[in-house]
Amino acid sequence: MKKTNNIKAIILAAGVGSRIRPLTDNCPKSLLKIGDKTILEMMVSHIQACGINEIVFVLGYLEHHIKDFVGQNFPDLNVHFITNEHYADTNTGYSLMLTEEAVKDSSFIKFDADVVFDIEILKNLIASEHDTCLCVDKNINLEAEEIKVIIDDSGHVIKASKEVNPNDAVGESIGIEKISSDTAQLLFAELKEMMKDKANHQDYYESGYERLIAKNVIFNVLDITGLKWTEIDTVEDFATAERIFLHSETKTLG
Repeated sequence: MKKTNNIKAIILAAGVGSRIRPLTDNCPKSLLKIGDKTILEMMVSHIQACGINEIVFVLGYLEHHIKDFVGQNFPDLNVHFITNEHYADTNTGYSLMLTEEAVKDSSFIKFDADVVFDIEILKNLIASEHDTCLCVDKNINLEAEEIKVIIDDSGHVIKASKEVNPNDAVGESIGIEKISSDTAQLLFAELKEMMKDKANHQDYYESGYERLIAKNVIFNVLDITGLKWTEIDTVEDFATAERIFLHSETKTLG
C-alpha cells in the first residue's frame, strides 16, 4: 500500500437526512447504527486502518452530536470540524468548498457520510495508480437518484450526475473519490467560482468535477464491482445495509 501521510480524508456530514425521517429527527444520519456500530464509526475505523489519521468533517445538522461522538470514540484522531452554516439551503458542492483551508496542498479522499462500505474498497482506492478517481459499481440497477457515470474509450469520466441516461452509464459513483493535490486546487477554485451564484448552491460536488472535465482535467474510474457497499438515503436503504453487513458473513471480493 502506498504511504498515506499526505492524504487527508474529508467526510461530508452536514445534511439533514430528511428522506429517512423519523430516524433522523434527533440523530444525524451518520450516527445511525448498523448492528452495534454507527455508520460513522465504521467509516472512521476503515480510514484509520488504512493509514489515514487526519480527517476533515463538514457538519451542520445536529453537529454537536457528531463532535461529541468523534471526541469520545476517536480521541487520538487528528480532526478538523468545519460548520456549514447554510446546510439547510446548500448541498455537497458548497460543503466541499469549505474544506479548502483544511486540505491546503494535500490530496484527499472524500466520503459521503451515509455510505457503508467494505474496507477493501478504500484499500484499492489508495493503492490505485490513478491519482484522481471515482469508485464506481458497474453491477447495479441504475435509477433516477443514482450518480451515474459515463466514460470514454480511455476509461476517463465524461459525465457523473443524476441526469445521465442509465442506458449510457457504465455504473454508479458510490460517493467515495480520491482527488490529487493538483486537481484539488483546481476543484476548490471551480467550486468557489460556482458558489458565487446562489443558483448553484444546491449543486452536488459532481458538478464541480464535470466542470473540470470540460476543461480537460482527467478523472479516472476505480471499478469496485463485487465489493460490499450501500448508500443510506431511505428506510429501505437502511434495511439493505443491515442485510448486507449483518446477515452476510461471506466477504465478496471483486
